[in-house]
Amino acid sequence: MGARVLIIAGSDSGGGAGIQADIKTVTMLGGHAMTAITAITAQNTVGVQAVHPVPTDMVIAQIDSVVRDIGVDAVKIGMIGSARTALAVAERLAELPGVPVVFDPVMVATSGARLADEATVAAFERLMDRATVVTPNLPELEALGRDPQEIVAAHGCAVLVKGGHGEGPEVVDTLYSADPEDPPQIEWRDPKIDTENDHGTGCTLASAIACGLACEWDLPEAVSRARRFVRIAMREAEGLGRGHGPMAQQAVRLDLNMSFFEPMLNQVTVPAQDLAASERFYRLLGLRQVVRASPRYARFETEGGATFSIATDEAYTAPVVYFECGDLDVTVAYLQQQGFRFEQEPRDEKWGWREARLRDPAGNAVRLYQAGEMRRFPPWRIEDDA
Repeated sequence: MGARVLIIAGSDSGGGAGIQADIKTVTMLGGHAMTAITAITAQNTVGVQAVHPVPTDMVIAQIDSVVRDIGVDAVKIGMIGSARTALAVAERLAELPGVPVVFDPVMVATSGARLADEATVAAFERLMDRATVVTPNLPELEALGRDPQEIVAAHGCAVLVKGGHGEGPEVVDTLYSADPEDPPQIEWRDPKIDTENDHGTGCTLASAIACGLACEWDLPEAVSRARRFVRIAMREAEGLGRGHGPMAQQAVRLDLNMSFFEPMLNQVTVPAQDLAASERFYRLLGLRQVVRASPRYARFETEGGATFSIATDEAYTAPVVYFECGDLDVTVAYLQQQGFRFEQEPRDEKWGWREARLRDPAGNAVRLYQAGEMRRFPPWRIEDDA
């Protein structure tokens, strides 16, 4: 059964953030999204034109309806609508002990429009008491008025500080843990993606984390995988609208696997002799070329998101099948316990994948790997119109 994620957030008529981004994210990660809409907004890529809060009683009725019938594996909270709603939601969450809660303290839209008044921000304290992790960006952290360690100490929740508003060429996100078994701080660094299509990044990240927690990933792993989801969705954005455009959650597809033990087939590599001739053949066949490392290697993308590669390397004398694993090291350890022998145990490769190698009983080469963003977006990726 897929993860059941209850999303408590506002509606974005432009589809870039809020409930719409949350549903797309949960769906693409294999979960079932349920909603309690806290506000209706009229907004697009350039701004928020109107906000209509949903009455608190109706928000709670939505929560009660799905909890009593379908059940909940994780909760994601975004735009909350009003202080009264925040307090009522916090009270309801107390009735769901053990259910992880991801609280994204939405205060200002990407366009700059304010989405929470001072009373609502003050009521966030009660929601943080119920949260597993709070995910403020740098301006939101400043508005909360305390540093991350103080929030951890006061509320017993982890804090993920998102660094997208920071200076410099890198995005630095830092997780301050509330779990004594985890390191007190974990930091992720990635190059900033040069794009205006960043509307809904916080919503998407929080919902992806909720999916991971619902699938019983620990918090650092859930954050790590959620970050990869966001970055791929940003890279695939189509550039809709005249302002901060929506991301493309629908394009992430096979780049993440939420299962420990169910590898996904998403790449095959076959040998080639004349790379240019093979490139032309597969382009005419209808595949979209995404990587060229002439004269050695080329990669194509198929309609469903799987990739297909050709290689002139001497190492490729027959087709090689690649399976994406949710947790490569866990999968390999399990298979070794079952008596499988590996030609190569998991290791980080220079092209950005973590990979293990073995053969099936007929001698066919099989690769188990984790690549995330690097599978379709390595540094040597070519333009889509090449």
